Amino acid sequence: MEDINSFKCEMAARFRMSDLGALSYYLGIEVRQRKEELTFGQSVYASKLLERSGMVECKPCMTPMEERLKLTKASTTAKVDATLYHSIIDGLRYLVHMRPNIAFTVGYVSLFMEDPREDHWATVKRLLR
Repeated sequence: MEDINSFKCEMAARFRMSDLGALSYYLGIEVRQRKEELTFGQSVYASKLLERSGMVECKPCMTPMEERLKLTKASTTAKVDATLYHSIIDGLRYLVHMRPNIAFTVGYVSLFMEDPREDHWATVKRLLR
C-alpha cells in the first residue's frame, strides 16, 4: 500500500487527478474485483444495445445465426435504416471482445453495412436475441 500511495502522490504532483477508488466500470465494461477474483462483463452495454434496437422484450435465442444461412448483397427485400444498422453492428463489434461466440455472425452481417436490407436486419435481430 505504501508503494501505491507513493505513486499516487507522485502522479498528483505532476498531473491534475483525483482518486476514484476501485475500478467498477470502464468503457462499457463492468469490472468486479474480489479478493481472489477479477471478472469482466458487458451486460449493461448489451442492454443498452437492445434498447437502441427496440428489442428489450425479445425472447432469447440459443444460436446467434440460422444454420447454413445465405445472405447476399443483391438482396431485393426492402431497405432498412442504414444509420441504425451501422450503429447496432458497431455495438455488436464491441461486444465481440467479451462474447467471442458471436464473432462469426457479427463479421457476416458487417458485410452488408453498405446497403442493409430486411433479411440482413432479421439476422441482426436474431443475433441480438
